Amino acid sequence: MRKILALFLLIFSFLGCSKQENGVPNVPVNFNSPLTDPRLNRLSSAGGAVEIPNHGVSGLIIYRRADNVYVAYDRCSTVNPEKKCAVKLDDPTLTVTDPCSGAKFSLWDGSPVKAPATQSLREYRVTIAGNTLQIMN
Repeated sequence: MRKILALFLLIFSFLGCSKQENGVPNVPVNFNSPLTDPRLNRLSSAGGAVEIPNHGVSGLIIYRRADNVYVAYDRCSTVNPEKKCAVKLDDPTLTVTDPCSGAKFSLWDGSPVKAPATQSLREYRVTIAGNTLQIMN
């Protein structure tokens, strides 16, 4: 009976250690800033995007979509996330590029648009409370 129990616990422990959805480490994110913050000037109109360092794994990308919804992603590329390569905004700001692999991601939903990317960027929850932009996970 003990052998069966030990085998069951071993199998359960391997199943519990599955890799995260996109491989980007899950770190606490809690960014708050007034929309009048000069770092967020480009978000004043649809299609604007900004890079915010020192949050998440490799920084944050905040994008204001054409439907005026704000979205936020971790800058850490999902291609070889252990390298923590930060994606960079393209011009125009419809996509971001991983400078390490050449992969591209859509800012609309974080999805991959150019190989070798196969998984979306890690997305964070965005809320607007009064005049304050809040990004959390």
